[in-house]
Parts: sequence; C-alpha cells; structure tokens
Amino acid sequence: MYLDSLLATRYSLLTTRPTPMTTILLAIGGNSLIRAGEKGSIAEQLSNARRTASEIVKLIAGGHRLVITHGNGPQVGAALLRSERAASQVPGLPLDVCDASTQGEIGYLLQQSLNNEIAAAGLSVPVVTVLTQCVVAADDPAMQRPSKPIGPFYSRTDAEERKRQFGWDIVEDAARGYRRIVPSPDPTEIVELEVIRDLVNDGALVIACGGGGIPVVRSDAGLTGVEAVIDKDRASALLAASLGVDLFVISTDTDFVYLDYKKASQRPLSYVTASDLKVWAEAGHFPPGNMGPKIESVLRFLQQGGKEAIITSYEYLGKAVAGIAGTHVLPDSPTAAPRIATEIHVGGR
Repeated sequence: MYLDSLLATRYSLLTTRPTPMTTILLAIGGNSLIRAGEKGSIAEQLSNARRTASEIVKLIAGGHRLVITHGNGPQVGAALLRSERAASQVPGLPLDVCDASTQGEIGYLLQQSLNNEIAAAGLSVPVVTVLTQCVVAADDPAMQRPSKPIGPFYSRTDAEERKRQFGWDIVEDAARGYRRIVPSPDPTEIVELEVIRDLVNDGALVIACGGGGIPVVRSDAGLTGVEAVIDKDRASALLAASLGVDLFVISTDTDFVYLDYKKASQRPLSYVTASDLKVWAEAGHFPPGNMGPKIESVLRFLQQGGKEAIITSYEYLGKAVAGIAGTHVLPDSPTAAPRIATEIHVGGR
C-alpha cells in the first residue's frame, strides 16, 4: 500500500512539475572503463571513459551535483603483475600502494574525459580526483579470512612458488587456474570525508573512493596501509550515507535488477522496498560475486538514512534519475517522502 501511494505521488510530481536538483553519488562499474572482450589498454579505457562521461554530463546539464566512485579490479591486477615481473629491476609495490596508483590512473582518465565533455556542453564545473583512504578494523574477522581474488591466474606450480616466496593465500578456480586472495574488510571511516564534502558544497564534481579506497588501519601511531581490498560498492554506500546525498546510483552492466536472472522466468524489478529486496536476496536471487554486493550496499545505504537508491546501466542513467528506468529501491517507512519532492542538501558535519 505504501509503495503504491509513493509511486502515485511520484507520477503526479513527474507530470506536473520539473524534477529539482539532487545530489547524486554515482558508483561506476568496471564495464564503464573496460568492456567484455577488451584487453584494458589505455586507449580502450579512455574511449570508454569518454562515453561514460557523456552520460554523466547530461545529469550535470540537468542541474544535478555529482560525486563519482569507481572500481579498479582489472587495473590493480595489472599493477600487481607489472610490479611482480619488474621485481628483479626495481622494488615491488605492496597492494595498498597499487590501490593508490590505480586511483590516480583511473581518476586521471575520468577527470580528463569529464573536463572535455563538460566544456563541449558549454558548462563550467570543476572536476577533481581525491586520493581516498578508507579505515578498516585491524580485528575485522575478514582480515583473517582472505576471500577476494586479485591479479592474474597461475598454474599450480607457479601459485605454490608464489605462496612460498611471498606468503600469499592462494585459491583454485577449477576452470581457469589459481589466484591470490586477500582480505576484504568492511570500511568504517573515510579519512578524506570532510575534504570531499567541502568540494561538493563548493560545486565541484568529485571523483573519490576509487577501487573502494586505499585500506588503512588506525592506531596510536597513525594510519598504516594494509594488504586488502575494500568492496567498491560498500565504500560507495558509506560515502553516500556519510555525505547525506539525495540519491545513490550504482551503474552496472544490466538495465535492471532481475529475479531469476538469465533464466526463462527472469523478470525485472522496477520499484521495490528495502524489505522486499532483502527477502529476495535471502532467497538467493543475487549471487555473491555479481549482484549480491550491490544489493547489500543499497540496503546499507537505506538503513543508514538514505532516501532512494538506483541500480541500472550507464546508458539509462538519465532516464533512471528521472524515475522512468532502472531498479529503484526505497525505504520501508511510510513517512519517507519521494526523492523528487525533497530539498537539496549534502548532510552536515
């Protein structure tokens, strides 16, 4: 009943008044930079970044303020491989430093592409990349249970040699070989949060939390990087909730979230409540290595006070923000107002 009423209100607002400006956190998926079948060359990534930027600029032209996050899985894997193969010539790089270097690499490609598209659209919006550290707990149980595969695939012999030489944890992928696995702890704090907030409030388009942020632990001695990978969507949900954005959007490779995905019975979800989505998640509709983390992150955002989240592909970003495409997830509270009717703000300090 609540959802029916909310949708009726949204339809009325869409047809009787213009959509007000919202502050949006947009989490860009890996396909926005490296598409299926590509090798991940800089030329390919730059071409993809420009295409994604053109869709983002349409949102800016509509008056929306944006914060952008992105993944770095293929790029950090490549950085680790370069470091490993060059170890006889130059000192190798730990994983946290590879995270930092790929944040800069991807931030540069996105920042340049956005600058060019913004200028071509006759707009004037500053774009800035913030190298972002995310605090994780040293005693997070995930630190003792590595689960996130990174880097290339190895033969069993090569994997065992690297395990002996570097102390890596290795997991077998029956179809493709062996890979290194590292911990994937939950982010608890974004070190540069207030810098990001100030930039957004000053009108900048901010690129932050690349690859989930650089994982660091806090102690009496200060911050220290750790060999781990933070899930990009979890970090994005934390940043979105911490900033108090109006809308959290995850761009992925499907136009909707589907039940029974890739089965004859698959069906798209358009508008759903958090509780319904949680029921479907617990029923196993969203695999851990695919849609699962995105669903979990959307639910976290709403549990922390978020008003609305969307999951869709980058081609449908504009329509999704307008309310006519993508999967929209809304809080359960019957007092929650439609996002289209809310005032614009980025949460206070």
